[in-house]
Amino acid sequence: MKIYQTKCSELAGTNFHEVSQKAFGFYNQIRRKTKRRPYIRSAYFKKDKIFLPLFWSHLQEKLNHKDKTRRLKYFPCAIELIKNSRFDPESKENVDRHSEILHRFAGKTNGGQLFFVQIKEDKRTGEKWLISVFPVVK
Repeated sequence: MKIYQTKCSELAGTNFHEVSQKAFGFYNQIRRKTKRRPYIRSAYFKKDKIFLPLFWSHLQEKLNHKDKTRRLKYFPCAIELIKNSRFDPESKENVDRHSEILHRFAGKTNGGQLFFVQIKEDKRTGEKWLISVFPVVK
């Protein structure tokens, strides 16, 4: 799998409150552009929409603030990767639901940190949703 090199770096901050304010501000810029569900267009999926609200609900399910902070730091990098990457992701059928395909893209921040972005695709409707962003644990 090829790794997409982003131009942005991860968000700075030491606690969840600092990082979430910056990440949610970045999300609000995207959210203001539409009246309905916030989305970005993906270069890999031929400019299809990737919807973002599922990422935030998935993040709220996490109980550990350290884990939430770790994931949120890479949100701007994930948005850039989705918008610009044309590299093939690792794609496989969801084990729990056979009507979904999970796509995993790899990216590298400006600072050299490796991270993954997961996108869920519904086979029936063709809708794509950003599920998760997480760094590679060394």
